[in-house]
Amino acid sequence: MASKTDISDLDVEALSEDQAKAALAKLAVELSAANAAYHTDDAPEISDAEYDRLKRLNSAVEERFLHLKRPDSASDQVGAAVASGFGKLTHSVAMLSLANAFTDEDVQEFDISIRKYLGFGADMPLAYTAEPKIDGLSLSLRYENGVLIQAATRGDGSVGENVTANARTIADIPHQLEGAPDVLEVRGEVYMSHADFTALNTQQEARGGKTFANPRNAAAGSLRQLDAEITRARPLRFFAYAWGSISAPLGQTQWEAIARLKALGFETNPLTKRCTGPSEMIAHYTDIEAQRAALGYDIDGVVYKVDDLALQGRLGFRSTTPRWAIAHKFPAELAWTTLEGIDIQVGRTGALSPVARLTPVTVGGVVVSNATLHNEDYIKGFDSKGQVIRGGKDIRVGDLVQVYRAGDVIPKVADVDTDKRSAQATPFEFPRTCPQCGSDAVREEGDAVRRCTGGLICPAQAVEKLKHFVARGAFDIDGMGAKQVEQFHTDGWITEPADIFTLQERYGSGLQQLKNREGWGDKSASALFAAIEDKRKIPLARLLFGLGIRHVGEAASNMVALHYGSWDALEQAMDAARDRTGAAWDDLLAIDGMGAVMAGSLVGAFAQEAERASITRLVAQLDVADAVRADTTGSPVAGKTVVFTGTLEKMTRVEAKARAERLGAKVAGSVSAKTDILVAGPGAGSKAKKAAELGIETLDEDGWLALIEGL
Repeated sequence: MASKTDISDLDVEALSEDQAKAALAKLAVELSAANAAYHTDDAPEISDAEYDRLKRLNSAVEERFLHLKRPDSASDQVGAAVASGFGKLTHSVAMLSLANAFTDEDVQEFDISIRKYLGFGADMPLAYTAEPKIDGLSLSLRYENGVLIQAATRGDGSVGENVTANARTIADIPHQLEGAPDVLEVRGEVYMSHADFTALNTQQEARGGKTFANPRNAAAGSLRQLDAEITRARPLRFFAYAWGSISAPLGQTQWEAIARLKALGFETNPLTKRCTGPSEMIAHYTDIEAQRAALGYDIDGVVYKVDDLALQGRLGFRSTTPRWAIAHKFPAELAWTTLEGIDIQVGRTGALSPVARLTPVTVGGVVVSNATLHNEDYIKGFDSKGQVIRGGKDIRVGDLVQVYRAGDVIPKVADVDTDKRSAQATPFEFPRTCPQCGSDAVREEGDAVRRCTGGLICPAQAVEKLKHFVARGAFDIDGMGAKQVEQFHTDGWITEPADIFTLQERYGSGLQQLKNREGWGDKSASALFAAIEDKRKIPLARLLFGLGIRHVGEAASNMVALHYGSWDALEQAMDAARDRTGAAWDDLLAIDGMGAVMAGSLVGAFAQEAERASITRLVAQLDVADAVRADTTGSPVAGKTVVFTGTLEKMTRVEAKARAERLGAKVAGSVSAKTDILVAGPGAGSKAKKAAELGIETLDEDGWLALIEGL
């Protein structure tokens, strides 16, 4: 990097703690300024691509340095806040963003995940629509009794800007509809054609005004004019492709609904196509990509949606994206450069990760000097499943390699030109010892990664575990970020999590006080001590996640916490399951979603003497709050353990599990003496037999639905 805060050639993988913090501060300023220019001043100062790059870059830095995430982070926003000068309108149905796909394999995985969720076999018909992803400004139009009554931008996804007067000036937007449902919110994209954009900028130059960076910013700035007459003079267009609130369905499928919108008078994209599966979707994507330059308006990918609206309803939504749709983005720019070296980094789980050190090269407008190489198999020419990649060509220091930016953020090596390989180039020998502590680096069977066995004696693991402990999702201690962790660990003030909670006792007074250290003062030291005290009482799930046990992530920590309820119960269960046999081990494995690998890692953390002692010292400093279940008053299955087996015909296993858990039930994966109810569909097999032997209540699917009916 040119300097700590220069983000023109920012390489996320190579950032130090201080550089990351400075970069996030600068990104916050630049994104804020870009938003003001874009939303308020109608004079964008950077291109749409550069704005998107900065947002993705911001997210990438935050992902690597979770504890440095700023309160004003752009990554927490869907769209942007309402600009001053506009009224606010709350969306009755949130305007969410879309998940992204970047490869054909991603599209195939999307189809597989949909089928798995719905319980559809590979041969079962499942149609999708595929449509160009317009690079414009999202807009929601609300019609009541066929009359346009309001128009709102996406805003932050929940609240948008009231641009009703401006929307009425766009020729593609009807003021009245014939034969529409009583309530209809039509959603689509406001855009500007290339020809109109060129003409507008020519006019702006002739008048001495500011020109626009690209058609999307021109469309956005034009729609957001406080004077609707200025918007009227701008050549804006509108494509309809979705809906929000609606009093009666537009059809039974996405395809029928889009046709209905066209019949009502809206412009819909003529390149929208109904596809029978991934092969047709990808073929249509390729066809659209070939036409991209001649379309006359900007697109940045293709959007796929499950066609059947009833299935869309079953699939539902994740926190910020619909499960039934995905955006297949056009590929990132590629570039060739020289691989100067391969560096090995050590993570908190001991994973040895290879990083390519490159001769700096510009990729997609960004200077790249490092790229991930994943693991030793990737370097040799194999993927995580042992399949040949790059035609089996290995990667060697000195090679000419092709680099791309995945999602336009994370640099990766796509290919290698062996024709230009030096005769002196030798295969890369992956280290068998840890570069940080010298301990053996071993690769367990089935693991794609080689790991350091040093554990607590490995400084890289110790520091990374402490960083994880104080990060968001874990203890989230204000003022105790990665920089402070590194500083205190280097100076010997903290070597394990428990030391954090004795910091004030040891360094709050006396000759060597925290407030007297460089970079600290009385106020900042007092604030840190207060923040530490505030986290002495911690929910069980956050404590478990904070321990940084391999394979036990945030979702698994919540799952385990809910199963055992309290720290004492969890600790006793782990001790009882130490030999990985018996009732306690079976009970652990019976947790739905718990596999033998995760269970072994969890039990192993409590069985390993040094790690257990460290955990015990930590818990002695804490007040661990029991896991709290949702209020399930009136639920006939609250607190009961339910097992599903056989084929469910009216819902998938995933849906059944989710509904049971919402009603307060524990869903287990196997039958035991603790099982209360077995829900058995056709082909139940051994679980039904064991339930009968144990005298466990067994219901068929209809019986289960009757039991929970109305809840």
